[in-house]
Amino acid sequence: MRGDRGQGGRGRYALTESEHGHVWGVCSEVEGLFREPRRATYEFFGWVPDGAEVRGWVGCRVWLVPEDTTTDPWLLEDAESLGPRPRTDALLLTGMDDYMGPPEGHRAPVRLHDGYRWLGSCREFTRVLPEERATPSLVLRGLSPGDRLRQALAKGTRRALDLGEAWLEIRDDGGEPLTGRLLRPKVRAWRPSSLGPDRIDLELDEELDGPVPGHASPVWDRWLAGPPEGPNAWAGLDTRQREAWLELVRERGCRLEHQDRPAGQLYELDGRHITDEQSLFLALGEAVNGPGGYFGGCEAALADCLLGNFGYTAPGTLLWRNFAPAREYLSQVLTAEGEPYDLVARVLEVLAEGRMRVTLA
Repeated sequence: MRGDRGQGGRGRYALTESEHGHVWGVCSEVEGLFREPRRATYEFFGWVPDGAEVRGWVGCRVWLVPEDTTTDPWLLEDAESLGPRPRTDALLLTGMDDYMGPPEGHRAPVRLHDGYRWLGSCREFTRVLPEERATPSLVLRGLSPGDRLRQALAKGTRRALDLGEAWLEIRDDGGEPLTGRLLRPKVRAWRPSSLGPDRIDLELDEELDGPVPGHASPVWDRWLAGPPEGPNAWAGLDTRQREAWLELVRERGCRLEHQDRPAGQLYELDGRHITDEQSLFLALGEAVNGPGGYFGGCEAALADCLLGNFGYTAPGTLLWRNFAPAREYLSQVLTAEGEPYDLVARVLEVLAEGRMRVTLA
């Protein structure tokens, strides 16, 4: 497993008790945060593609839309195609579904889309149960334990070593809050650490719900070093990595305290790199709050940000430069049910409702 160390040995990670906020300990290196998450596998029988074959990475969100309209679509996140099953007419897809698959015994046909285009259809499908595997632990290396953790380790009882609900808080190398993971850690083992005197390596019996997969590691490396100094640092990323970038922007943005600017401000949006939904909200965030800034990651979140506390005070004006790419790529997208709609037009409506006047250039 990969370890991740903060620059200069500073405490990048803090394990904090969630109810009262006391700190169990601080460290600069964690093992178990960066690894591939468990993925569900779906087998689609009688697969008929809509156009090109579905291969490799498929999309951040792939919707399984049942032919029976009384049943809601199901979501498969970060979907990858394993290709056709040999000597069959079936297609294999993997992805995260929070273990919320179709109803037991579902056998009706479904169509699949990735939010932008229809991918294909099948006569029926099934969820293949993942192989059993040992639960990986989370190891906090070089941890400086707090007094309460020292007391718990000294007791050594099962009750004392159950740390309850806690946050693994993650800061960048400048000490600014970046993101976190909610845990229910139980101490599995501890030992003196080679990373310094009076430090320990604390092993927790905890499997993260949201480990950082390999494709997102370069994005995390960039953000752990500190926020970007200039705009459009995400522009060269593919959609999958832009999604990882947007997740960090959202989580960091919701942890920061924003000072709303006075009403009547002019904001400028650089639309040159808007080719997917992720880049639309990244560009909006930087228009309002500067490089790496957050101002909503979906329509509902954008509407919330327009109400205040995220850097904006109504009314304001948004000068949207290079509007053509957004119109080209996002004026014909699909709802979860597969209905076409104009995302750009909807975002313009939300901005207008928030008293943000938009000028297109």
